[in-house]
Amino acid sequence: MNITATAAWKAIEAHRQSLSPVHLRELFARDPNRVAALSLGFEGLLFDFSKQRMDSTTLALLVELTREAGLAEATTRMFGGEKINVSEDRAVLHVALRRSAAPFPSADLDVMAEVLPTRQRMAAFAEKIRSGEALGFTGMPIRTVVNIGIGGSDLGPKMLAYALRSISHPALAVHYVSNLDSAQLAPLLQTLDPRTTLFLVASKTFTTQETMLNAQTARDWLVANLGDAAAVARHFAALTAKPERAVDFGINKESVFPLWDWVGGRFSLWSAVGLALMIAIGPHAYAELLAGAERMDEHFRTTPFERNLPVVMALIGIWNTDFLGATTNAVLPYNESLRYFPSFLQQLEMESNGKSVGIDGQPVAQATNPIVWGELGNNGQHAFFQLLHQGGRLVPCDFIAAARSDFPLPGHQEALLANCFAQSAALAFGKTEDEARSELSRSMSGAALAALLPHKVFAGNQPSSTLMLSRLDPQTLGALVALYEHKVFVQGIIWGLNSFDQWGVELGKAVASSILPAVSDARLATKLDASTQGLLDFTRQHLA
Repeated sequence: MNITATAAWKAIEAHRQSLSPVHLRELFARDPNRVAALSLGFEGLLFDFSKQRMDSTTLALLVELTREAGLAEATTRMFGGEKINVSEDRAVLHVALRRSAAPFPSADLDVMAEVLPTRQRMAAFAEKIRSGEALGFTGMPIRTVVNIGIGGSDLGPKMLAYALRSISHPALAVHYVSNLDSAQLAPLLQTLDPRTTLFLVASKTFTTQETMLNAQTARDWLVANLGDAAAVARHFAALTAKPERAVDFGINKESVFPLWDWVGGRFSLWSAVGLALMIAIGPHAYAELLAGAERMDEHFRTTPFERNLPVVMALIGIWNTDFLGATTNAVLPYNESLRYFPSFLQQLEMESNGKSVGIDGQPVAQATNPIVWGELGNNGQHAFFQLLHQGGRLVPCDFIAAARSDFPLPGHQEALLANCFAQSAALAFGKTEDEARSELSRSMSGAALAALLPHKVFAGNQPSSTLMLSRLDPQTLGALVALYEHKVFVQGIIWGLNSFDQWGVELGKAVASSILPAVSDARLATKLDASTQGLLDFTRQHLA
């Protein structure tokens, strides 16, 4: 359906026209209960969206849009195991990976018969490494784990491992390698002891170019140092849907953990792809992570849309993108441990909904996913926040902070949170010319004041939401990630997209495969555009 032709969409557009002249200052002045009306809570989470350029009427109209789009029915289909990924004829059941009981999604289609035993195998494997029971080829215990993957096989587990490093095993080092550039793997190998290192190769097909080249390099390094190809079986494990390829690589079949086609890569951190994370934080903490996500799943599945965190967050994004005209969304964590969260969301959101063709194969009639970007908020204040305050562009922001520090030092957390709250307030309310003049008049007057005055005025009216976490623990982080996953699903349904394929990624892989032979052999440079040919010529000249 063309969502822009619906009565709900037209009603929102009419409402936007009446609300657009109203500044956030006025919206707060009009309604003393605004914060209570435009905030939602969930088990250790507070979502304050009162600084968005909207009101309660906006939210009610946006909720009506979900009914026009058939969100409730689509949610039932996803949780019921229907093949909603129509372009690949696959079900979308990553929610099964955090379920605590069987059957799911139904007695007739119970994937938990595979999920629960795999989770138990992962836990047993992780405990052997954590306890020092797992021995390498020379009889020394494994003390370093290197996860080799890319995209969803890297970003999610790496993000959570960094976020939960305060509870990580103190004597185990866990690293993540994704880049084809040898500048990532080579320096790491120089620091490792091959006798005590385990490599986890995460690739659904076991053919992913970046992953397999890094894995082969790691294999060559291991064999060269230990002197026997048989060592591979004790120092490698695989997370894949193609176990036979992992065995051919030299990996013991008991160290191969399955992935399933009903789990997309960017939703796979809950699967065996999370093994390195489980090793780092332990099976118990990993189970708590799953439990937090499962509770968010149930909240999303059962809560009325006007009080449903993922739905409301998704609708705010649609309001900002399709009705206010924002083209980007900034994610600004005020917590060092959430350093990789913006990168994780870039894949989750832009790979899922960065599309202009609908599920019916026709061009969509409205803008879809904005460009997601971000950085640690406190660092960003001294970099790009200048543009947010005075650059004249509409940039909605997600501020994310934890009330309690995971690495407390006296005075640090209070100052950090003060900066977080101050920036969202300054973006919303700005500083008027009269306020700036009054402030400047305390120290200057006349021509000097007049010259500086324009530079001290801040328009404000920049929309933002603040997502507060009680603390960075596994359950809260599980709920946080599931919240954003369901937000993506909701927006995909309203925009009419298939959020679970990624044909743009596949195109790049195919083109790279056709160019690779020509990098070293000019005779193989056929049917290439002039620019690519020129780049290859330069490369071969300097490689030689």
